[in-house]
Amino acid sequence: MGQPWHEIRHLERAAGLVALSANFELYADMSDRMMGVIAQFAPDQLIYSIDECFLFLQGMQKTEELGRSLRERVLYWTGIPTCVGIGASYTQAKLANHLAKVQPQWRGVCDLAALPRREMGALMRGVPVGEVWGIGRRLAPQLQAAGIHTALDLARSDPTVMTQRYSVVMGRTIRELRGTPCIELDDEGTARRNQVIVSRSFGKAIGDLAGLKEAIATFTAIAAQRLRAQGSVAGALQVFIQNSPFRAEPFFTASRSMRLVSPTHHTPALAKAAGAALSAAYRPDIRYTKAGVMLYDLKDAGVEQLDMFNQETATARPPAKLMSAVDALNGRFGRGTVRMSEEMGPKEWATKQERLTPAYTTRWECTPIVRA
Repeated sequence: MGQPWHEIRHLERAAGLVALSANFELYADMSDRMMGVIAQFAPDQLIYSIDECFLFLQGMQKTEELGRSLRERVLYWTGIPTCVGIGASYTQAKLANHLAKVQPQWRGVCDLAALPRREMGALMRGVPVGEVWGIGRRLAPQLQAAGIHTALDLARSDPTVMTQRYSVVMGRTIRELRGTPCIELDDEGTARRNQVIVSRSFGKAIGDLAGLKEAIATFTAIAAQRLRAQGSVAGALQVFIQNSPFRAEPFFTASRSMRLVSPTHHTPALAKAAGAALSAAYRPDIRYTKAGVMLYDLKDAGVEQLDMFNQETATARPPAKLMSAVDALNGRFGRGTVRMSEEMGPKEWATKQERLTPAYTTRWECTPIVRA
């Protein structure tokens, strides 16, 4: 959980707090290293976020021992401490990981799948329902009002009734808590995102439309690259903008969605639609501090259905080689080496990063020098 810097700035001098800017380049490289180490322990791996992944252990024995070996090797090779949760489904594994973090008796590795049913139930009874994967702060109060306070309460609920009352996802969560896997992988052992979101808080408040368009174009380019990396195209996008909820003026947030002529991962086409959505959401009397782009209605690239009667369809499908060349150049020489003109402004919105640590592991000029 993040906390605004202005709320704790006084601790910098009073308590010796050390404040550093986010170093995404370093974080991403260390994440890649960690994921590479973890991948050595099972044939199938699903990277869920920058600091979390799933391994699939079907047919493997001594899973707790494997978890401890994994944890030790990641710490030894990367210096990153981890916890391991093992379960019969995604949701059970996430619950086990939560227990491994907060209960010292597990020593960092909790194997729920190896526990007797009664012991597993006792553990679930001690976990608030808001800690269950997919529930969160929005749904937890609703469930608590309905008498469902713990993970065990939720696991004992009727999935059919809960699906009708809440959503299909709720029914799947209940079945997953019971140990029945409900989330499937594709043939390659990976899961594609259902949506791609890129959002940032600004380094300073932005009031003019031109500055916002530069930020949205940059976010769209990043999202489009991620879309291509997972082999998808988007059928729609949404842009959102907001001011600060911590200042005196009334909080304002707005979003607009746009359907695309044809599903695409072509950056200029997506940026054009995002710019139109931004213009529709923009109000000139607001100073904005955060914005974002979401690409959704994703499909596999190359299998989307086109509208043969739409004259714009042909222009919505530019040569794939162009974006492949852009990705290759940016991958080799750094993000933003090749970019759209809309991205090439003064970047007044960009995070200041005045206390940025060096990119020790990715840039030769930042390599630490050791002298004997």
